Amino acid sequence: MGDFQGQSDHSAPGLLIARAGDGVVTLTLDRPAKKNAVTLAMWRQIAATVDALNGDQTARVLVLRGAGMDFCAGADIGEFAEVRRDAGTARAYEDANSAAFAALRTCRVPAIASIAGVCFGGGFGLAAACDLRLGAADAVFAVPAARLGLAYPADAMADIVAACGQHMARYLSFSGARLAAKAAHETGFLLELLPDQAALEARVSDIASAIAGNAPLSIAASKASIRAALSGRDDDLAHARALGDATFDSADYTEGRAAFLERRPPRFGGR
Repeated sequence: MGDFQGQSDHSAPGLLIARAGDGVVTLTLDRPAKKNAVTLAMWRQIAATVDALNGDQTARVLVLRGAGMDFCAGADIGEFAEVRRDAGTARAYEDANSAAFAALRTCRVPAIASIAGVCFGGGFGLAAACDLRLGAADAVFAVPAARLGLAYPADAMADIVAACGQHMARYLSFSGARLAAKAAHETGFLLELLPDQAALEARVSDIASAIAGNAPLSIAASKASIRAALSGRDDDLAHARALGDATFDSADYTEGRAAFLERRPPRFGGR
């Protein structure tokens, strides 16, 4: 599968693993002893890995998860004294944050967050930047910026508002309170709530496989249309229209119609 076939990415050792198979790419935040807290190197690696995925036309869906029992405890506060010590270094750090969020938000393929355990701060931001979020019953969420005396990038906050609504975004960011999985599901932040991590992983796998089996050009057009609906930007609308128009000239459209008439599963090639 392009550059991702059988690959484990250790350019930032022990921090991030990338694997792929059957059109599904899985990125695992791999610091379970630190509840998968994200270092500056990890922020950069997330953006680079997702950007590389965009060049692999066989990739159909991205799954983001955490190793062990937790999704992500947020940014690694232990390195803040060096990498986020003042306004200047904080701006550079936020640029790395924003690049990771943007990579997920604008990824060519749908991104699914598989969330168990803690999902705090920057981890909440990563999940919010994904297209779909599913959680286990033990998942717990927080946006603790006010407890740390810092601010989140505006683009990350826009993702949070879009994912859980402006009222909940205000409550979480103003109070720093923790939100249980059931409440996160009720706000719409979680698409589905599963009883445990095993059930979560099985359900995420099912959804990812279903997406991977559908027409990728159609999915890309739908993702662009949803983005345009949310942003209201003319350039986003024009991009969505162009992708939508292209589906009608595609081999996949011909295949989809033929498969329907022949009562067989379609075989989409993304062309």
